[in-house]
Amino acid sequence: MPAAFPGGTSVTRLSVYTGACADGLEGGTPHLHTASTEGYVVIGGRGALQTLDTRGFRETELAAGSTVWFTPGTVHRAVNRGGLQVVVVMANAGLPEAGDAVMTFPPEIMADPERYRAAATLPAGEQEETMEAAAMRRRELAVRGFRALARSAAGGDPGPLERFYDHAVALVRPKVAAWRETWERTVAEETRHTAAVLDALARGDGAHLRASALLESPQSPETRWGMCGRLRTHDVLHPVEPPAGTGQQSQGQ
Repeated sequence: MPAAFPGGTSVTRLSVYTGACADGLEGGTPHLHTASTEGYVVIGGRGALQTLDTRGFRETELAAGSTVWFTPGTVHRAVNRGGLQVVVVMANAGLPEAGDAVMTFPPEIMADPERYRAAATLPAGEQEETMEAAAMRRRELAVRGFRALARSAAGGDPGPLERFYDHAVALVRPKVAAWRETWERTVAEETRHTAAVLDALARGDGAHLRASALLESPQSPETRWGMCGRLRTHDVLHPVEPPAGTGQQSQGQ
């Protein structure tokens, strides 16, 4: 029985960054995903989602209860206007963690894989203050590139965004073979399993119901520095069975 989180997705709790950027806005690091759709379920605070695609720039208000999602190629920036808290649902669990995100650094950095890698990578094993400073520098660099892309698009020039897309593809292309292996083990396997279940049900076979299970992915005890804010992740690729309860049924159930 596949143990993947429903739909082969992943789930993360996000506390969007505070502290103003050069443009006066607080929030995350603008970026896009090359293969995966991302969803925001807002659970607290307020803010906005700034997006840029071939149709132009858009700003969508966010508040508790907002649910939005955006497809690959949508450059997005979370703007924090007060305590913005989000549950992030990502397609293709394992791919975003393996590099399916490209930040909007200026063109001279995007065109050089080594410079991009140096700008995108946070130092490992450093103190919190050092990590925070590095995350904020990375954010500022991406905001600068994002604003330039948005200005060009507003002026009727799609060329910079098109070139950014080309650079993004070039940066992730060496990773695609490994991504495909991950996808085959997760999303594709989940799809094949569902197809087999539907075939069994059509035959009147419910054997899979007798192999049912409850699975859990405990929340990470520590937060980490992400692109959009502080992240508390769930390892959905390695779930566990929760401890057995008392076996008593609640009143009214």
